[in-house]
Amino acid sequence: MIKTADVVIIGGGISGCSIAYNLAKKGVKNVVVLEKKYLASGATGRCGAGVRQQWGTEMNCRLAMKSIKFFENAKEELEYDRDIEFKQGGYLIVASTEKEDKQFKKNVELQKSLGIPVEYLSPKEAKEIVPHLNIEGLISATYCPKDGHLNPFLTTDAYAKAAKRLGVKIYTFTEVVGIKTNAGKVCGVITSKGDEISTRIVVNAAGGYSKQVAKMAGIDLPVYSERHQILVTEPVEPMQKPMVMSFSLNIYCQQTPHGSFIMGRGDPDEPRDLRITSSWKFLDEMSKTVTNLLPPLGKLRIIRQWAGLYNITPDKQPILGPIKELEGFYLAVGFSGHGFMLAPMTGLLIAEQIVGEETTIPIHMLSKDRFERGELVLEPSVV
Repeated sequence: MIKTADVVIIGGGISGCSIAYNLAKKGVKNVVVLEKKYLASGATGRCGAGVRQQWGTEMNCRLAMKSIKFFENAKEELEYDRDIEFKQGGYLIVASTEKEDKQFKKNVELQKSLGIPVEYLSPKEAKEIVPHLNIEGLISATYCPKDGHLNPFLTTDAYAKAAKRLGVKIYTFTEVVGIKTNAGKVCGVITSKGDEISTRIVVNAAGGYSKQVAKMAGIDLPVYSERHQILVTEPVEPMQKPMVMSFSLNIYCQQTPHGSFIMGRGDPDEPRDLRITSSWKFLDEMSKTVTNLLPPLGKLRIIRQWAGLYNITPDKQPILGPIKELEGFYLAVGFSGHGFMLAPMTGLLIAEQIVGEETTIPIHMLSKDRFERGELVLEPSVV
């Protein structure tokens, strides 16, 4: 274990690896990633793997647009020797309430103004894209053919290997148990193996554990974590190209390249804690929802279910950047379930801030201070 580092990144998910890669690419030496388990063992490896540009806020649209542009060329950019399995089959998002339909019209207007290729559809037009979609009760839909999905494990591995080639050191099964500070500045971290690494910059990219990590530095983050569950079915012949999603019906569902269906939903009654167990309640509600919206899928056998943590902010937008209370402490937290799809821009933006460059996208409105100022920008398009 090294004794000093220019930057220590806590968290070996896709955000942490993306930040490490972008720092190294910009010439920062001696970058370290510390992960308490294995790479992508947290929220990254437990997510639904979808990536979309259809958001209700301009910030999320811009972050997603540039992230998807990166994913389109990620294999070449990261010089990866495997396939990250990026498939742009689109996202079909359906509306079942008048309020949702009204929001969709606003979203499409915003998205089109930014150059996102999205269309507002009637239920009949939506059924032409997904023939087995039950359109009873649906009011409208939106569709973007450039949205899609990719493999979280392989994409994280691609970032990690590219970062290592540029000199980044990644230590797995190495938990940070303490953050050392002095006179309002970061000065080091302590690991579960008893090592101390001196550093002036620490990045908190700890996903569901971001609040606990910040607490080690004496910082109280306005975030909480809660369990979100997913299941996967047996593989079948290709029958559904886009991700089908509904905020009001509480479902997202995609068919993976090898034929299995992955689907998930949120639970408004979920307690705010760190549990990642599986429940019969989810299995029951998920089965009913998907059988109603996509009836043929009700005949599939479920292979397994699992859960991951959403790290959620009051406005469902991430917190990115340094904080005024502690010099050298950066945040890449609170993605509210969307960290995987925004990771390319997260890595770039945090790296730009650390080296003192102007950020590719102005992100001052994503600082932690926005909550103190009361300047929340609510994202309406989340499950």
